[in-house]
Amino acid sequence: MSIVLARIDSRLVHGQVLEAWVPYVNADCIVVANDEVAGASFHCMVMQAAIPSSIKLIIGTLEETASILSSADLLKKRVLLLFTNSEDALKVCQLGVSYTKLNLGNMHSSAGKDRYTCTIALDQHDIEKLQQVEDHGVTIVSQCVPTDREQNWHKLIRSGGR
Repeated sequence: MSIVLARIDSRLVHGQVLEAWVPYVNADCIVVANDEVAGASFHCMVMQAAIPSSIKLIIGTLEETASILSSADLLKKRVLLLFTNSEDALKVCQLGVSYTKLNLGNMHSSAGKDRYTCTIALDQHDIEKLQQVEDHGVTIVSQCVPTDREQNWHKLIRSGGR
């Protein structure tokens, strides 16, 4: 199994992922790692309906994701791994899943978060979790779509939120 893209995108499976990222990284499997979503059958059904039949979709809890990604079923798959937030990305790292780069795609604004780009809003909790992910040897970049230039996440933080 090869993780061709690990991405935080609070929207998970949506048009941008399917139309831009899947073809760009040539993914043939999408793994959604989130405890809440894994337990929401309607949400799972909606995501499954959006996915072309040529792409395998697996939705699991964070713990299940660690097992799923080490299973023989995915040995020959090119996996796009999706998280909804920084905490989930860190937990999966801590569970032993190895990925080299984490793409910050969409991290929506909410109370207490500062906006760093039009699609990325972070609070101190996010910054701490992302730093811990980076401490696992993961390069973290911001890149909304493949045609955008990658930007190291530290550059975002230095620019200050609004």
